[in-house]
Amino acid sequence: MSAPAAASGPLAGMRILDLSTLIVGPYATQILGDYGADIIKVEAPDGDIMRNSGPGRGAGMGHMFLHANRNKRSVVLDLKREEGRQAVLALARGADALIYNLRPAAMDRLGLGHDAVAAVNPGIVYAGAFGFSQRGPYADRPAYDDLIQGMAGIASLSAIAAGEPRYAPLVLADRVVALQLANAVLGALLHRARTGRGQRVDVPMFEGLLELVLGEHLAGLAFRPAEGPFGHARSLSRERRPFRTADGHVCLLLYNDAQWRRFLGCIGRSELMEDARFATYAERMRHVDVVYGFLAETLAARSTEEWLALLAEADVPVARMAAIPDLLEDEHLRAIGYFREMEHPSEGAILGLAVPSEWSDSPPSIRRHAPLLGEHTEEVLREAGLDAEAIARLCKPTEKI
Repeated sequence: MSAPAAASGPLAGMRILDLSTLIVGPYATQILGDYGADIIKVEAPDGDIMRNSGPGRGAGMGHMFLHANRNKRSVVLDLKREEGRQAVLALARGADALIYNLRPAAMDRLGLGHDAVAAVNPGIVYAGAFGFSQRGPYADRPAYDDLIQGMAGIASLSAIAAGEPRYAPLVLADRVVALQLANAVLGALLHRARTGRGQRVDVPMFEGLLELVLGEHLAGLAFRPAEGPFGHARSLSRERRPFRTADGHVCLLLYNDAQWRRFLGCIGRSELMEDARFATYAERMRHVDVVYGFLAETLAARSTEEWLALLAEADVPVARMAAIPDLLEDEHLRAIGYFREMEHPSEGAILGLAVPSEWSDSPPSIRRHAPLLGEHTEEVLREAGLDAEAIARLCKPTEKI
């Protein structure tokens, strides 16, 4: 990957200026980079803080950084210096989009708010992902994944389902909103292609995660007057979990009546379809704890392999519960080449993840390794028209008092 292949995806030829850090912005720009865009990652002299999220081999190249920053070029600029600000504006002149995840007020203080950037490039898509809509009283609050999960109700839902408040065991808010951010940028680029007009796009994290949570759990509160309490019963059932078998766990989900009939036929209990609690989807949802309790008791009687064979033959939805190391040996993932061993110029052999979509005409690609801090500073600034003297000034470390 030391000599990157030419971009061939649907965004080939587009340039995106990435002023974001952590996960929400970088994950969004990685997606756009996989689609073929030239991603210019502007970093402070200390680098994106996620570079230090270990484990890692080399300083500043932690695993989470590696997995959210492929297909990018790294430029180091001190945006608190006027020369750094002017360099960003020079880069913005030739960019199709600028993506950031500072609060808009902070971007304004840096002299890089929407109006300043649009003044040098009226057609740019100026997209930010930050905590809250700028129209409400939370506009200036800081926001991180745990805070947003808690404010959006996920921790309290976990208390109902599992007995204590917990966050989801991944940075869920960042990753969900990153997908929304990438999608919003694509929509704005399409709008510009049709109209020639750039625009500002705000993608607030709180509202973005709420769409995910409330679409499932608003429930009876969606009606006026209310038709019952909040919460999707199946998702909140304490019995909803992988089912223990005689020697492990399986994941089983029986949704429709046909699947239930086939399952009950497999275990010799077809008569339960005459039980009102099991007869229809609506009744099974009303008695979800009873239904899941019955499944838990039933599945404990046989081994995992027995259940997998029996239920697969009956076309009943079932899967083995996997731990993370199991995925590295998964036969399906091996067959499609999902994991790809790559040689990173500083980190050596690393395991890369495939682009999770398949295209018939303009496939995304992995062309560049996650960059070293400032690896492409001189290269990118030359492309922006800066001369050698200006580049030397920008690359000179700031003296610390």
